[in-house]
Amino acid sequence: MKSVFIIEDDDSIRILYNRLLSRNGFKISAMASNGAEAIKLYKTLPEKPDIILMDYRMPLKNGLETAKEILELDPTVKIMLTSADSAIKDEAFSIGITNFYLKPFKFDRLIEDMKNI
Repeated sequence: MKSVFIIEDDDSIRILYNRLLSRNGFKISAMASNGAEAIKLYKTLPEKPDIILMDYRMPLKNGLETAKEILELDPTVKIMLTSADSAIKDEAFSIGITNFYLKPFKFDRLIEDMKNI
């Protein structure tokens, strides 16, 4: 069972991801509501997640800043970034983001991509 760390500042979307992923066979290893909290929490996780599902626009640290710091800690983690801003896609891939999802996106595609990682 693959584990997922959800990093999303919108409570309702974070809950939706949690339910969607749990129902599709993923283990939720942790959840955070902003980039700074995510980095702090990631450092303390006894078992690192297989996948990080992260939003771009968040308080304190955005998704790109957060991804850079997490990838410095663990360059093998798979990060899936979601955003309504298509202008950041190239930068996201250049820093090591595994997948980029332009909002709105289909959950079926997200689940399928996660299963194939």
